[in-house]
Amino acid sequence: MAEAAQDYGSQPLWKRRNSLTVRILAVNIIALGLLAGSLFYLDNYRRDLLAERFVLARTEAEITANALSIASRSERRKLIGQIGIQQGMRLRLFDRNDKLVDDSFELAEPSFTFVSPSEEPWYQNVGRGLDRGMDFLMGAPPIPEHTEPKEQSGKEWSEVAETRRTRITAIRHRTAPDGTPVISAAIAFGKRGDVLLTTRNPTDVTQSVRDARQTLAIVVGAALLVSIQLSLFLARTIVQPLRELVRATVRVRLGRDREVVVPRLPQRRDEIGLLARAVSDMTTALRHRIDAVESFAADVAHEIKNPLASLQSALESLNKVEDAGLRRQLMGIAAHDVKRIDRLVTEISDASRIDAELSRTEFEPVDMVRLITALVAARDERGVNAGRTVAITRDAGAYVVPGEASRLERVLENLLDNAVSFSPPDGKITVALSRDAGRIVASVADEGPGIPPEVRERVFERFHSLRPADEDFGSHSGLGLAIARTIVEAHYGTLTAGERPDGATGACLIIDLPDWEGQ
Repeated sequence: MAEAAQDYGSQPLWKRRNSLTVRILAVNIIALGLLAGSLFYLDNYRRDLLAERFVLARTEAEITANALSIASRSERRKLIGQIGIQQGMRLRLFDRNDKLVDDSFELAEPSFTFVSPSEEPWYQNVGRGLDRGMDFLMGAPPIPEHTEPKEQSGKEWSEVAETRRTRITAIRHRTAPDGTPVISAAIAFGKRGDVLLTTRNPTDVTQSVRDARQTLAIVVGAALLVSIQLSLFLARTIVQPLRELVRATVRVRLGRDREVVVPRLPQRRDEIGLLARAVSDMTTALRHRIDAVESFAADVAHEIKNPLASLQSALESLNKVEDAGLRRQLMGIAAHDVKRIDRLVTEISDASRIDAELSRTEFEPVDMVRLITALVAARDERGVNAGRTVAITRDAGAYVVPGEASRLERVLENLLDNAVSFSPPDGKITVALSRDAGRIVASVADEGPGIPPEVRERVFERFHSLRPADEDFGSHSGLGLAIARTIVEAHYGTLTAGERPDGATGACLIIDLPDWEGQ
């Protein structure tokens, strides 16, 4: 747990989030945040507009100064008034002593007036607040406020002083009370040292930037709302079924509800649906495995209890019996029970670990003809067939299956043991190899009484007790056929019981395995 916690703590923060909803929202909102960042780049748009107006103010001031320099005194006053009205700006003319000579606002109607913020609707105040916020975020330098001096003198204007000193048109940018720009241009002209000061309040610049910001803000806001709704919908389609699966699997893990139904989500054809059905199938297989383990444990306890009871009874009676012959008989019973318990433990051990071992085994090609031939010869040499004849029949061709040779040999050994047990002393056992629909079929048929149809499936159950009447009690564990079927199924095959193909009396156990060439 400590290592897991350490690994968790070393992960990036975004990987440690528990909710997929948060991740989905974050990914979509971050993308919109980048789009919203374009609001800041509107500041470049504003600067470009102002730069154009600075050039325009310089050009207007120079053209007007040239016109005034060739005009008479009366024509000059008339020209200043007309230009002020037509161009929407204020013109002021100062003499060499910085005394105001002419003012377009006095010679004609004022071409513009500064708007008081108190007289504007509330949304204009919001717009000014956004402008200040953007300027602060962008680190824009502060712009001085435009104020009309009490004394109309050229000395009150820094641009007038600059143009007198440099003889170059001087431009100044100030801010009106309503936040709009005020652009002033001063130019010295003529031999008498006159200076022309032009002032313009281009409110359209601010309005253009605000309109662009408003349009972009509306687009971003609408996209944000749609993105959030789509993200929440997407999160619900992903997170909700996952949470249902988590709740079901937790209940299965806790074992509080044996009939917990893991949702299979058949209507979903995506990865979530595949996951749900895989978890449901896994849970079902797990339940079957648990049931099998529980049943197996109960069967083991029952099967071991019988020889233990017999052994206990024999040992308890041994101390009470004086007759030597009877004592030898009791000792034989005890020895038989010990062997029976040993055989049970060995078979149970094999049965319990066979699945795990085969799951880790890499299959190799196994020649069934060679395997069966060697097995039958070895059994004849050991004499375990007890006088029964074992014949091998097969069609032409190779019979190679994928698997583990030792395990498949164990299956055939169990089937032959079973056939020998039920065959008459002079009976014949036939091992046949054939092909069927691209698969390899191996069958073991005997001449015994056969297996009734109603119990043909039960013979593969663990500790099945259907044995020949003349067989010694306890000489078989009842696990042979169960182990054989487990091995065959692990090799992607089947093991079934049926009638002899020739219709004669006897049992026929059939192994169906995949062909190596078809893998």
